[in-house]
Amino acid sequence: MNSENSALYVVATPIGNLGDMSQRAVEILQQVALIAAEDTRHSARLLRHFAVTTPCVALHEHNEREQSSRLLQRLANGESVALIADAGTPLLSDPGFHLVQQARLQGIRVIPVPGPSAVVAALSVSGLPTDCFKFIGFLPAKSAARRQRLAALVAEPCTLAFYESPHRILESLADMGEVLGRDRDAVLARELTKTFETVQGGSLDELHAFVSRDANQQKGEMVLLVAGAPAVEAALNPEVERILGVLLEELPVKQAAALAARITGVKKNQLYQQALVMKN
Repeated sequence: MNSENSALYVVATPIGNLGDMSQRAVEILQQVALIAAEDTRHSARLLRHFAVTTPCVALHEHNEREQSSRLLQRLANGESVALIADAGTPLLSDPGFHLVQQARLQGIRVIPVPGPSAVVAALSVSGLPTDCFKFIGFLPAKSAARRQRLAALVAEPCTLAFYESPHRILESLADMGEVLGRDRDAVLARELTKTFETVQGGSLDELHAFVSRDANQQKGEMVLLVAGAPAVEAALNPEVERILGVLLEELPVKQAAALAARITGVKKNQLYQQALVMKN
């Protein structure tokens, strides 16, 4: 590409099925001067498959700022660069933000080459509301920090979208059930577009049981979608909140909500959601 057409291309690549690679993406990767890849060894297989011989350099979380400076210099000199992740659309829980931000600040054209995205693919088949969703990405690895992050999302009305690693999926489902409510609807989308693709729905409790029973469901790339908080009904009477608060001091959330419902006549589901907010 000549200097007047130089740009940073943010190129989406397949999340599994190579048939999802767009012709435009292949052409861009063949034409640019350089490809910045999250893992050059991983991307080499993809590039060989599509006969892309463009030189490749690594850009990952440990070298992003240093490597970005070199790439920005080449862009400033009139060369074009493509940014790819290991799979899917770059920057969604992948490196590249610093490079894209600095390129835009320096007046360099940044051009999207759209394509596969695991979170969008999962949402499209989940059956959960998609008019409003919040992408969280990966939760903290430690349970205490993970629960703290989830507690801040208890009242979020939009569908919640998470990425999760296989060795933490059971712990995360358990923490989600404890913090967001075991009956909250959720969908596990695993190994999307690959041979052993799974899209399984149910409550958080049911999903935890499903994954626990089958070790194969504890492998591969995972997107976990959780329904947003139910619509808030009319605010609780202060006396009802007081009773609920007293019960929460002595009982687990589910039992406190059930007993408060018997005492006050308020719907158990409304009290349960309010109890989750109060507890967290």
